[in-house]
Amino acid sequence: MSHAHHAEQLPRGALILAGSLVGFAFLLTATVRIAHIPPAGSPAALRETTHVAALQTRTLRFLDAADRGVRIEDVGTGQTAGTIVPGQETGFIRGVMRGLARERRMHGIGSEAPFTLTQWRDGELTLTDSATGRSIELNAFGTTNRAAFAALLRAPELPR
Repeated sequence: MSHAHHAEQLPRGALILAGSLVGFAFLLTATVRIAHIPPAGSPAALRETTHVAALQTRTLRFLDAADRGVRIEDVGTGQTAGTIVPGQETGFIRGVMRGLARERRMHGIGSEAPFTLTQWRDGELTLTDSATGRSIELNAFGTTNRAAFAALLRAPELPR
């Protein structure tokens, strides 16, 4: 008794299309490399070349609280600029800060170094880690998430 083994074959047109797509991607990549077309600039580089000034900055430190919340301290005054209580609708701030804290731990950097929140004249909002130099363009995350950080620029100082 012989068992015929049928192998499924892809249609010839699909193979030609896939090969054409790979060839086009290769050709496009080679053209960009050979023509020395520069990659798109980062927002920070574009601001530097067009001399976009900062409208407002605030230097902040994010400190863990005993209740699993976060106290946001204005470094210049030592006063509280905001608080995040557990369960509060501020998951975006927590998520961003968790990622930045993880990067600091990977580099053996503690939490003492502050962050700088900057509102630029072109409307962009940036959070920069003074310890690692990493900068996050907050406009890229949508208006609601951007607004969570923008509120920290305007937040009045609260007693500790």
